[in-house]
Amino acid sequence: MAAIHREDRLEALGAERVDHRFKGLPPDAEGLTVAELAAQRRDLFTGGFTTPVLTLSAEALDHNLALLETYAQRHGLAFAPHGKTSMAPQLFARQIERGAWGITLAVPHQVRVARAFGIERIFLANELVDAAALRWIAGELERDPAFRFICYVDSVRGVELMDQALRGAGGRRLDVVVELAAGDGARTGVRTEAECARVADAVAGTGTLRLVGVAGYEGEVPRADPERVRDHLTRLVSLAAGFDRAGRFAGLGAEEIVLSAGGSAWFDVVADVFSSAVPELSLPVLKLLRSGAYVSHDDGHYRKLTPFNRVPSEGSLQPAFRLWAQVVSRPCAEQAFVNAGKRDAAYDLDLPEAQVVRDARTGVVRSAAGLSVTGLSDQHGWLRVAEGVSLSVGDWVGMGLSHPCTVFDKWGLIPVVEGDGGVSDYIRTCF
Repeated sequence: MAAIHREDRLEALGAERVDHRFKGLPPDAEGLTVAELAAQRRDLFTGGFTTPVLTLSAEALDHNLALLETYAQRHGLAFAPHGKTSMAPQLFARQIERGAWGITLAVPHQVRVARAFGIERIFLANELVDAAALRWIAGELERDPAFRFICYVDSVRGVELMDQALRGAGGRRLDVVVELAAGDGARTGVRTEAECARVADAVAGTGTLRLVGVAGYEGEVPRADPERVRDHLTRLVSLAAGFDRAGRFAGLGAEEIVLSAGGSAWFDVVADVFSSAVPELSLPVLKLLRSGAYVSHDDGHYRKLTPFNRVPSEGSLQPAFRLWAQVVSRPCAEQAFVNAGKRDAAYDLDLPEAQVVRDARTGVVRSAAGLSVTGLSDQHGWLRVAEGVSLSVGDWVGMGLSHPCTVFDKWGLIPVVEGDGGVSDYIRTCF
């Protein structure tokens, strides 16, 4: 039933009408359904799209989805990609189709989106103490026996709040993992093994929670390098083994031990440690990787940090984003302005990167060598133009972007472009 439910909900996205809510789409498509517009396979440049418009490469998406599926299988990992990156149910579905165990999320609203589209396995990589959200999740667990939900705990007080919210809710115990902090100054997570034990004891003292594993986020390791990341992950494995020896998992009826880590910068070290340093435990071990930025990759932050830079024999990710904007002003020879700014492009980690120019007169696409983005206003991109570079008002500039998590959230409906320039699909986001 869940698969049918998911397919129905995804089909409903295609039945949504194109209108003023979705920037960049052709004005003359007003009133068409998304599916009808996709069926027309309009050309990005001649099909009426307005600038600025964010696009995703169909080929890059396919490549990246396949690469991480193969990578996880090769290293014996289950994969729950972080859905907060895209918050796009169509991409969730494709990730599940490409072998993902489930979807990782961060806050209750995101869980509601995933459940609305039939996602059966959710790993919440965060603490959860909101009583209303906990009661809703308890209701989902009661309603759907196939639903698997796991979240972090990192304090005795948090366990107390969860227990208070869930008492009387009925149904199954809620599965939790103790989050081990990546070190002093890191984000959330328990700082010491002794405190981890106290949190685990608190879980055991409830009738509403079940301890099923341990987790961490190695991306928060201070001054991260391969050695420090490895040390943290080895500590995480040791914590799981110690809990197992003490009977903390089997004693609450766990059927497997969840061992989870893995952002988008150090998953090679996660794969290595999880494959080589996990001892024989009393229960099967679910080695759960959570990397999320891979689906679109980028032309900035993750291009520099991706583990595939260290292990090129494993393959390489391809950036899928391109933001197209139009030159609207050339006030002087060395400066130009395009009509895309902070409302359209991520700027928290890196500025956009000018990559190609489409000449408005000829339609020829060429390299953007000699152009650089120097700043963003709300609705303008500031370009520096090198001496001798041709750039005219009306030309389109294609830019690569950095940090997918703050790109997707600026766009409600994103055209997916094939290699021939035809738009074959539209990705709906739900932020």
